[in-house]
Amino acid sequence: MWHAGAGHVIIAASQRQHTAPLFWGRPGRDSPLSTQKRPLFARGPVLFLGALLSCALWGSAIPCIKLSYDLFGIDTGNPGALLLFAGLRFALAGALVLLAGCALERRPLLPGKGDWPSILKVSLFQTVLQYLCYYLALRHTSGVAASILVGSNSFFAILIAALCFRMERLTAAKLAGCIVGFAGVVVSQLGSGAGGFSFTLQGEGLILLSALSAAVSATLIRRYSARVSPVLLSGWQFLLGGAALALAGWAMGGRWAASSPAAVGMLIYLALVSAVAYTLWSCLLKHNPVSRVTIFGFLTPVFGVVLSALLLSEGGALGWSALGALVLVCAGILLVNRPAGSAAEQ
Repeated sequence: MWHAGAGHVIIAASQRQHTAPLFWGRPGRDSPLSTQKRPLFARGPVLFLGALLSCALWGSAIPCIKLSYDLFGIDTGNPGALLLFAGLRFALAGALVLLAGCALERRPLLPGKGDWPSILKVSLFQTVLQYLCYYLALRHTSGVAASILVGSNSFFAILIAALCFRMERLTAAKLAGCIVGFAGVVVSQLGSGAGGFSFTLQGEGLILLSALSAAVSATLIRRYSARVSPVLLSGWQFLLGGAALALAGWAMGGRWAASSPAAVGMLIYLALVSAVAYTLWSCLLKHNPVSRVTIFGFLTPVFGVVLSALLLSEGGALGWSALGALVLVCAGILLVNRPAGSAAEQ
C-alpha cells in the first residue's frame, strides 16, 4: 500500500446538512443545485468511478509485478532486488505526478516550508514502511495469505480514523461493511489453489504491519490534504519514499538491469499505476470520510485475482469464489455508503 471535507458534504457549520446520496443519489436528495455545491470528488458518481478505477489499477499491478520479475530477471528470493525495483518504480511515479502537476498548473510544484513534515510523515507510512514490511515478508508467506492480510488495511483505516483520529463515528453499519468486505477478500482467495494459512512474525506479522501502515497513511492524507495539494503531496512522498527504498535495496545487495523494451515499458506502466491511482485516491480522501473511500479497497485483491487469471493464465482463479467475493465486497461497500438513517447520524 494507505482529509478534510466530507462526501456527504458539510460545507460550513452555519449551513444546513444534506443527506448523503448513495452514489447516484435519490430523487429529491441530489438535485442539480445540491450537486453544484459539492466539490467534484465529493459527488457520488465520481467517488464510485474514481475508487473503482484506483482499485482496478492497483489490482492490475499484482500480475504485472510478477511479469516484471521475469522481464528483469529479478530473484524473488532477494529482498534487496525487490526493494530496489519497488523504489525505482515509486520514485518514477513521483516524478510523473510532479511533471503532470507542473504542466497543468504551469508552475513548479515545490513544497513550502510547512509542507515538509506532512510529506515526510505520509511518505514514511505510505511508501517506506508499507512496502519495506511487505517485500521483506514475501519470502516467508504465501501469495494467498498476503492478499488476504493486505485486504485488512481498509478495516484498519476505518478503525484508526474513528478511534484514534476521531475523524468520524464508528457505526454498526461501518463495522458490518468491513466484516462483509473482508469476508469477500477471503472468499476471493479460496479458488487460488494455494496452500494453507499459517502465521509467523517474519511473514504474516510483517504483512499486517504493512497493512496497518497503509491504513495510517490514509488517515494522514485525509488530514493533511486540507492544506496541502493532493498532487503535490502524492508526487513528493512517492519521490522521497521511492528513493529511500531504492537506496535500502541497493545497500542490501539488490541488482538488476533492464534487458528489453518490454521490461522498460512494464516499469513505466507500474509507475503510472501508482501515480494515477494514488493521486486519485488522495483526491477522494480529501473530500470524503475515510470509511466511504477505503471500503472500496476490498476490491483490489478481487481485481488482482481476476486479472491474474487473465494475464497469467491462472484460469482456476475464475469461478464461483471470484463471483462470491465480488458480491460480498459490493455488499460491504453499500453498507458503509448507504444514506444515514437520521439527521443526528448524518
